Amino acid sequence: MATPDLHPAATGLRTKLVLSYLAVIVSAILVLSLAVSWAIRSYLTNAQLDNLLYIAPTWAQTFERDFLLAQGNWGIVNSSRIDPSMLAIIYDKSGKQVACFEPRFVHNSCSVSAVKPAIQKALQGTVDKGSIELTDYDGDQTSSLYVSVPLVINHNLIGAMFISEPPFSLNRGFNALMNQINLAIFLAGGVVILVAVLLSLFLTRRLTRPLEALTAAAERMKNGQYTQRVDPPRSQDEIGRLAQTFNDMANTIEADVNELRRQDQVRRDLIANIAHDLATPLTAIQGFSEALADDVISDPAARQETAQRIGREVQRLKRLVADVRQMTQLEAGHAPLDLAPLDMQDLVDETLFVSQPDCEQDGINLRNEIAPGTPMVQADSDRIIQVLLNLLDNARRHTPRGGEIYVGAAPKDRFLHVWVTDTGSGISREDLAHIFERFYRADRSRTGATGGGSGLGLSIVRAIVNTHGGSIWAESTLGQGTRITFTLPLAEQRVPTAVLPA
Repeated sequence: MATPDLHPAATGLRTKLVLSYLAVIVSAILVLSLAVSWAIRSYLTNAQLDNLLYIAPTWAQTFERDFLLAQGNWGIVNSSRIDPSMLAIIYDKSGKQVACFEPRFVHNSCSVSAVKPAIQKALQGTVDKGSIELTDYDGDQTSSLYVSVPLVINHNLIGAMFISEPPFSLNRGFNALMNQINLAIFLAGGVVILVAVLLSLFLTRRLTRPLEALTAAAERMKNGQYTQRVDPPRSQDEIGRLAQTFNDMANTIEADVNELRRQDQVRRDLIANIAHDLATPLTAIQGFSEALADDVISDPAARQETAQRIGREVQRLKRLVADVRQMTQLEAGHAPLDLAPLDMQDLVDETLFVSQPDCEQDGINLRNEIAPGTPMVQADSDRIIQVLLNLLDNARRHTPRGGEIYVGAAPKDRFLHVWVTDTGSGISREDLAHIFERFYRADRSRTGATGGGSGLGLSIVRAIVNTHGGSIWAESTLGQGTRITFTLPLAEQRVPTAVLPA
């Protein structure tokens, strides 16, 4: 089956990741450029204002000296020390403008009303600084930095001075500097973007490659290939855990599918075995009945014997149906348990008493080796007797004359281990793993113990033990004998429910 082409989807994810990395980097570069530009402008503006605050006292002393030399007359003001690129306005203490030195970068600045708030603060003895909007010769508004300071002689206020100059950001040198800085930032950003593209391609490839493998494996599993697995990446991150979880899920699905297939095969075998086991007695009944109906058998004694054979075959059918019904009830959880503390030594003595005549007839010695004082179990006595009778009868069928069958028990880990051991022919290793399966038969191993060999005896035994919360297993050596062990919970460890689980 062709593997679906997964590259377009993977490429789309990879492209999205790379573009997202690039978007973050480009955004970071733009933000960095704006932040650097703002920081430089802010720094230069503050430095320029500090410079105005530094030179303002010197200029104020010049105007104060001129005022003294003119004997309080503002008509003569020396402007030789004023920078022609700066705006300077002098006001007397009444707020009247007495001098204005207008620079080249603004027009009609001497009558700007925006100056008045700063002058009012200076006439109140407060130094003020900031920026105002002035009009240049082209009629455009331009921002200008200013400082206003009071003019004082001998602690007496004589007026105020307002000085202003365009910010350094309007200077061509500043623009050139910012252009150089922005160029450096964008060049560095270009290198970063190139490195980021290469790195993001590498990282996204490492990220998407496991996803591609997971998607491909999932597609194949969808088409019925349940053995698909992926190699988990070395990193134990979210993708690594996802790959491991996928493998665990695939193991569970494969196990479930195999179990369903096995159960389906068991069902098929069960139907085939039931049909086979039903066909034999039905054929016999049909033949005997036809013989009686057609008067083929005329001798009364022979007819009586034939009728008895028909009865035995009917009983065989009834036992087979009863075994199948009991097995179905046990597996479906529809058979209730009457749980109570049981003394296994007494229960085994009772069971051996029932089996003793058949064993004596076959020359087999029966023995109860359960020690007095063995802890009691929590179990259904009728069901456990059925288990023991099945195991004892099965052991008797495969133990030669002069052999032995004995039952023992010992507590271990909250359970009582009970075993039935014989010195019979044993079971081969190939057959040992299947003896508890329904209708399983082997020439050299035991068949079902109930119903004259229905093949369900050991399966019923296992179902009864399992419903008690225990387990059962077999150990055997050819020519030496077999031991079948089952466990039951001790009376102190009570089973939570008295209904067989499904």
